[in-house]
Amino acid sequence: MSEAYPISPEAGSEACVRPLAAARRGDRGVIVRVTGVSGAAEAVVADELERRLLEMGFVEGAAIEVLHEGLFGRDPIAVRVDDTRVALRRREAGAVSVKFDGR
Repeated sequence: MSEAYPISPEAGSEACVRPLAAARRGDRGVIVRVTGVSGAAEAVVADELERRLLEMGFVEGAAIEVLHEGLFGRDPIAVRVDDTRVALRRREAGAVSVKFDGR
């Protein structure tokens, strides 16, 4: 995992909250926050990115699992959001904070 994404464990729990962009194949969790700010050079306006993510099903409380990572640079990633499969770039995934199960 990249050190660019800090891991913040919760007290008394194996789970931690970190950006979806830091996730690896097989990671599972629950979305806790969606913003338009990904921390990367923005190709789209923050409000537009947030709207797009929400329309694709990235909403607070949705279950998420990383299904696949791209071959080069681990980009893009394919994730299951509840019952929907979505592919997105890691720079966009940085706008989604997820409480991951302990692994």
